[in-house]
Amino acid sequence: MEESDQGPVGPEIDFCTLGMFIIDEIHYLPPTPPAYNIPGGSGTYAVLGARLFSPPPTSQTISWIVDQGSDFPESITTEIRSWNTTCVFRSGETRLTTHAWNGYDEHENRAFKYTTPKLRLGADSLTPELLFSKSFHLNCSPTRCVELVRTILHYRKSISPVHPKPLFIWEPVPDLMVPSELLNLTNALPYIDVCSPNHQELAALMGDPFHGLDPATNEILTVSVERACEQLMGSMPLSTFAVVVRCGEKGIYVGKNGGHTRRQGKKKRPVNYARGGLTMDMDMESLFAGLVSADGTVEFEQPFVDPGIDRWLPAYFGKESQDRVVDPTGGGNGFLGGLAVALARHKPLVEASAWGSVAASFCIEQVGVPVLSTDSEGHELWNGDSVSVRLQQYMGCIERPELMEQVSSGFGGMVLS
Repeated sequence: MEESDQGPVGPEIDFCTLGMFIIDEIHYLPPTPPAYNIPGGSGTYAVLGARLFSPPPTSQTISWIVDQGSDFPESITTEIRSWNTTCVFRSGETRLTTHAWNGYDEHENRAFKYTTPKLRLGADSLTPELLFSKSFHLNCSPTRCVELVRTILHYRKSISPVHPKPLFIWEPVPDLMVPSELLNLTNALPYIDVCSPNHQELAALMGDPFHGLDPATNEILTVSVERACEQLMGSMPLSTFAVVVRCGEKGIYVGKNGGHTRRQGKKKRPVNYARGGLTMDMDMESLFAGLVSADGTVEFEQPFVDPGIDRWLPAYFGKESQDRVVDPTGGGNGFLGGLAVALARHKPLVEASAWGSVAASFCIEQVGVPVLSTDSEGHELWNGDSVSVRLQQYMGCIERPELMEQVSSGFGGMVLS
């Protein structure tokens, strides 16, 4: 690929994940038999979440890295190629593909462990094409999140100092959502655009002994989710970021910091700035450009008040349609892929969360990844259904509150006049 002062010359990339590809074996409660050799990993499902909304040729704007060991099944290679994404295959004949064991209990809590050595992806894994993605999905610890963001921005700046800053969508690893990591997590928030745990992980971070559940009914406590998000956003009142919490059958809680913001369209800060404060290599002249007038006085653009966001969105498959949920593995990753690519394409946060909810619906209604096909007119179908139709139905329900009572039975087949 050629490079210029503006960055790589080639097709634009809307989405890139640094999540891994993993071959899963999944063990369910009896009588459901286990499943083996299932394409999985946070990277795989995040890519699928973004790919659902990207039929060819836009499928090439979705990018990722797949590490293939000596045991990598040819059938999975064929399936990945059929998605027509920008996929970087890295072969390693002297090692095994990353494998993992997944097990579920009666409350759909997942146990997870690697059964072969994992090969973690870093900023140095990115090709120049992937490095200049408009959005990145990160699935990592708080300290690694900061490291990845800073390194990606540094690499981009070294190639193209004027290239626009990307979006960072962060999915914290569940094992480190514990009270002792709360300070590290809040320190990471100024570096990212969206932080998205699920309700159990958020409750564990806050030290909630009831895991965010009502002890009497064992249902998710929405007030607990809202309170925890308010505390996180209150910890960084001068930073603009969102917390999007995935809450199973209860749906999605979307929270975003408000405050005073410069008017849209005005340049707020140098592109590719390093978040979290001033740094030694920051261009101070650019930082304050436009603030000093001819007479030497400091001028500020007229700010407006952003009220922020505090909103619940329904699950695509609600409480009464949980029989449609065959395997929740990958649903959260798929949600974040749909959310990220929507934001990269300039959709507002609530609409982007709707994209994520629809993406998750395709990821959880079967064991393994959704199946791609085409109809008689050549339009893409996933699991025999249209992504655009599902999204239209879901958006219609969000925009028309009188239809919300239909949420609990799912959206499939809903007719919106």
